[in-house]
Amino acid sequence: MNSVTLTPERNGFRYGLFTAGGMILYFLLASLLHLTDRVEFSFLNGVVLAIGICMAISHYKHVRHDRMPYLHGFGTGIITSIVASVAFGLFFVIYTVLNPTIMDQLRARDLFGFDLSVTIAFLAILLQSVMSGVIISLVAMQYFKSPDHKPLEGIE
Repeated sequence: MNSVTLTPERNGFRYGLFTAGGMILYFLLASLLHLTDRVEFSFLNGVVLAIGICMAISHYKHVRHDRMPYLHGFGTGIITSIVASVAFGLFFVIYTVLNPTIMDQLRARDLFGFDLSVTIAFLAILLQSVMSGVIISLVAMQYFKSPDHKPLEGIE
């Protein structure tokens, strides 16, 4: 795609689907290795999310010939995280229908004493992924921002 037809939304959606695919593959691998009951391994999905967001911002910057507005890159990262989290959350709902024992494993590790439903798990996935994605995008943009981006220059 050239820089005229590629928008932050289109780029974020595309890389969000790629990122969701990576998160799904990691979850299936963890499920096959019976690691889904260990909460600490679920945070590796954040690493997959960070890689996807950085790839999306990097691709957008490359297509724009290294002249990317700051908010375009930041928006690309946020949209990538939203699409990835919704797609992964929907996959998780479908997976719990096919393998209901996964919810029993997660319920056994529930530290707050309430019954964890699929809906609450879906919302938790969305909340964790989107909030992490916003923070990752903000940090990544400090690296990917254009060299001529100097917002405080001339304010004196």
